[in-house]
Amino acid sequence: MSQRSPQSVMAFDFGLRQIGVATGNCVLATCQPLTVLNARDGIPDWVAVEKLVKEWQPDVLVVGLPLNMDGSESELSRRAKKFARRLHGRLGLPVEMADERLSSFEAKSQQREQGHRGDYKARPVDSEAAALILNTWLAERERSY
Repeated sequence: MSQRSPQSVMAFDFGLRQIGVATGNCVLATCQPLTVLNARDGIPDWVAVEKLVKEWQPDVLVVGLPLNMDGSESELSRRAKKFARRLHGRLGLPVEMADERLSSFEAKSQQREQGHRGDYKARPVDSEAAALILNTWLAERERSY
Protein backbone atom coordinates (compact mmCIF):
# COMPACT_ATOMS: atom_id res chain seq x y z
CA MET A 1 0.00 0.00 0.00
CA SER A 2 1.48 3.34 -0.99
CA GLN A 3 1.56 6.18 1.47
CA ARG A 4 -0.32 9.23 0.27
CA SER A 5 1.50 12.51 -0.06
CA PRO A 6 0.77 15.00 2.73
CA GLN A 7 -1.69 17.76 1.87
CA SER A 8 -1.52 19.96 4.95
CA VAL A 9 1.24 20.60 7.44
CA MET A 10 1.68 22.34 10.78
CA ALA A 11 5.06 23.70 11.86
CA PHE A 12 6.39 24.53 15.30
CA ASP A 13 9.17 26.94 16.27
CA PHE A 14 10.18 25.35 19.57
CA GLY A 15 11.21 27.58 22.46
CA LEU A 16 11.42 27.26 26.21
CA ARG A 17 8.88 30.04 26.90
CA GLN A 18 7.00 30.27 23.60
CA ILE A 19 6.30 27.93 20.70
CA GLY A 20 5.33 29.48 17.40
CA VAL A 21 2.85 27.66 15.17
CA ALA A 22 2.22 27.99 11.43
CA THR A 23 0.09 26.04 8.98
CA GLY A 24 0.61 25.29 5.34
CA ASN A 25 -0.57 23.53 2.24
CA CYS A 26 1.87 21.12 0.61
CA VAL A 27 0.09 21.13 -2.77
CA LEU A 28 0.12 24.91 -3.12
CA ALA A 29 3.41 25.32 -1.21
CA THR A 30 1.89 28.07 0.92
CA CYS A 31 2.10 28.80 4.62
CA GLN A 32 0.91 31.32 7.16
CA PRO A 33 1.71 32.18 10.77
CA LEU A 34 -1.01 30.91 13.09
CA THR A 35 -0.40 31.53 16.79
CA VAL A 36 2.09 31.50 19.65
CA LEU A 37 1.66 28.99 22.47
CA ASN A 38 3.04 29.71 25.92
CA ALA A 39 5.38 27.06 27.28
CA ARG A 40 6.93 26.37 30.65
CA ASP A 41 10.52 25.17 30.27
CA GLY A 42 9.69 23.93 26.76
CA ILE A 43 6.48 22.17 27.74
CA PRO A 44 3.36 23.57 26.08
CA ASP A 45 -0.25 23.31 27.15
CA TRP A 46 -0.84 19.98 25.41
CA VAL A 47 -4.61 20.55 25.38
CA ALA A 48 -4.03 23.71 23.30
CA VAL A 49 -1.71 21.80 20.93
CA GLU A 50 -4.26 19.01 20.51
CA LYS A 51 -7.02 21.56 19.89
CA LEU A 52 -5.00 23.24 17.11
CA VAL A 53 -4.20 19.91 15.48
CA LYS A 54 -7.83 18.82 15.67
CA GLU A 55 -8.98 22.11 14.13
CA TRP A 56 -6.42 22.24 11.29
CA GLN A 57 -6.04 18.46 10.75
CA PRO A 58 -2.49 18.43 9.38
CA ASP A 59 -1.12 15.30 7.72
CA VAL A 60 2.40 15.96 8.99
CA LEU A 61 4.02 18.07 11.70
CA VAL A 62 7.33 19.89 11.28
CA VAL A 63 9.50 21.01 14.19
CA GLY A 64 12.34 23.46 13.73
CA LEU A 65 15.73 22.09 14.69
CA PRO A 66 17.85 24.89 16.19
CA LEU A 67 21.36 23.90 15.12
CA ASN A 68 24.49 25.90 15.81
CA MET A 69 25.89 27.79 12.83
CA ASP A 70 28.47 25.02 12.26
CA GLY A 71 25.65 22.45 12.06
CA SER A 72 26.31 20.91 15.46
CA GLU A 73 23.56 20.30 17.99
CA SER A 74 22.98 22.27 21.17
CA GLU A 75 20.98 21.64 24.31
CA LEU A 76 18.05 23.45 22.63
CA SER A 77 18.38 21.07 19.64
CA ARG A 78 18.03 18.09 21.94
CA ARG A 79 15.00 19.69 23.63
CA ALA A 80 13.37 20.36 20.23
CA LYS A 81 13.87 16.70 19.27
CA LYS A 82 12.29 15.64 22.56
CA PHE A 83 9.33 17.94 21.83
CA ALA A 84 9.02 16.33 18.37
CA ARG A 85 8.99 12.84 19.90
CA ARG A 86 6.29 13.93 22.35
CA LEU A 87 4.19 15.39 19.51
CA HIS A 88 4.40 12.08 17.67
CA GLY A 89 3.65 10.06 20.80
CA ARG A 90 0.65 12.16 21.81
CA LEU A 91 -0.86 12.80 18.39
CA GLY A 92 0.25 9.80 16.32
CA LEU A 93 1.14 11.98 13.34
CA PRO A 94 4.40 11.85 11.41
CA VAL A 95 6.86 14.47 12.63
CA GLU A 96 9.81 15.79 10.63
CA MET A 97 12.62 18.06 11.74
CA ALA A 98 13.68 21.09 9.67
CA ASP A 99 16.86 23.15 10.00
CA GLU A 100 15.81 26.47 11.48
CA ARG A 101 19.10 28.31 11.71
CA LEU A 102 18.39 32.03 11.68
CA SER A 103 14.58 31.69 11.40
CA SER A 104 13.90 33.90 14.45
CA PHE A 105 16.54 36.38 13.30
CA GLU A 106 14.93 36.49 9.85
CA ALA A 107 11.44 36.90 11.35
CA LYS A 108 12.66 39.87 13.43
CA SER A 109 14.28 41.39 10.33
CA GLN A 110 11.01 41.05 8.43
CA GLN A 111 9.11 42.73 11.25
CA ARG A 112 11.57 45.64 11.24
CA GLU A 113 11.14 45.97 7.47
CA GLN A 114 7.36 46.15 8.02
CA GLY A 115 7.86 49.07 10.41
CA HIS A 116 7.70 47.31 13.78
CA ARG A 117 10.15 48.74 16.28
CA GLY A 118 11.46 45.65 18.02
CA ASP A 119 8.93 45.24 20.81
CA TYR A 120 8.93 41.45 20.43
CA LYS A 121 7.13 40.93 23.75
CA ALA A 122 4.11 42.83 22.44
CA ARG A 123 4.36 41.19 19.02
CA PRO A 124 6.24 37.86 19.27
CA VAL A 125 7.95 36.62 16.14
CA ASP A 126 7.56 32.94 16.97
CA SER A 127 4.65 32.24 14.60
CA GLU A 128 6.45 34.09 11.79
CA ALA A 129 9.55 32.01 12.56
CA ALA A 130 7.40 28.86 12.36
CA ALA A 131 6.17 30.02 8.93
CA LEU A 132 9.80 30.52 7.80
CA ILE A 133 10.66 27.01 9.05
CA LEU A 134 7.69 25.68 7.11
CA ASN A 135 8.74 27.59 3.99
CA THR A 136 12.19 26.01 4.22
CA TRP A 137 10.68 22.54 4.69
CA LEU A 138 8.34 23.03 1.71
CA ALA A 139 11.24 24.21 -0.49
CA GLU A 140 13.40 21.23 0.51
CA ARG A 141 10.50 18.88 -0.16
CA GLU A 142 9.95 20.46 -3.59
CA ARG A 143 13.66 20.02 -4.47
CA SER A 144 13.57 16.35 -3.50
CA TYR A 145 10.75 15.54 -5.96
